[in-house]
Amino acid sequence: MSVAVKLLTPPSAPAWDAFVRSRSDGTFFHLAAWRGVIETAFRHRTHYAFAERDGAITGVLPLAHVRTLLFGSTLVSVPFCVYGGPLSVDEESAAALEAHAAALLKQTHAAAVEFRFRDGAGGNQWVPRPALYETFRKPITADAERNMKAIPRKQRAMVRKGLQNGLISTVGHDVRRMHHVYAESVRNLGTPVFSRRYFEILAATFRDSCDVVTVMEGETPIAAVLNFYYGEEVLPYYGGGSERARKSAGNDFMYWEVMRRAAERGCRLFDFGRSKIGTGAHAFKRNWGFEPTPLAYRYKLRPGTKMPDQSPLNPKYRPFIAAWKRLPLPVAKAVGPYIVRGLG
Repeated sequence: MSVAVKLLTPPSAPAWDAFVRSRSDGTFFHLAAWRGVIETAFRHRTHYAFAERDGAITGVLPLAHVRTLLFGSTLVSVPFCVYGGPLSVDEESAAALEAHAAALLKQTHAAAVEFRFRDGAGGNQWVPRPALYETFRKPITADAERNMKAIPRKQRAMVRKGLQNGLISTVGHDVRRMHHVYAESVRNLGTPVFSRRYFEILAATFRDSCDVVTVMEGETPIAAVLNFYYGEEVLPYYGGGSERARKSAGNDFMYWEVMRRAAERGCRLFDFGRSKIGTGAHAFKRNWGFEPTPLAYRYKLRPGTKMPDQSPLNPKYRPFIAAWKRLPLPVAKAVGPYIVRGLG
């Protein structure tokens, strides 16, 4: 039978997720619940579709339309996520989903469709992004001491410094405390701040698959990170540390605690997420002994348009970044969510 493309509905969500989990290239960010997160937190329209043959799902396409006056209009799979792109069991299903995305490109008058493949895919007409992002993934074991010894010597010394400074970690779902530390950290980097409401939506949507690890120096939270769990993987995703964390190795200790706790939970792969090549975050992850893997992002462009470039490395954003770093934190918290919704 030929392949039919259908839109995701609540009754089809369990079959969608079962398909994603059955695939080696399926990721946490392909799960159907992200549709509700994107619609609720950012008010972007979603176009989640799946390929079906003889009543069985043969492919999924999680797609959302990110459209703002400031940053234009792009169809992204998946916005606010590091991985995405369609998953399929065969070429016919892949072609049907790509054709569906191309039709939406014309229908919505978006500038481009962006597929955020982790492992590489996409038809011949899809344009690869020049090298920008790399991801960091590494196996971990059930033995904490082995995981500690696998960290290169200089970075291991920073973790031990955090231990010697008497830092402790707590785990739970307190996004309020986490958001304050995160907001200070990203403001200092010149990056717009996500709203606390977004983190509350994530914690409520993925409650059984996420937690917050917070590092305490005495009674003061100095670093915190929101983590996702998918199968045997842990993904520390949104995090940051205060100036006190820098002095006491709080960030180094935090990621060790995430690793240690995840290993106890049964995780066997640590996904450090993506970083831009040539940045401090990229170097930090390499210092942990993680080897980078290029991310295979692919685009289909509307005729006459250029590939979207909203990277902070884009020279036109430098004055904005410099000014953002000087904003009072309450102002950054208030204004940031209106800007960041266009930076999917």
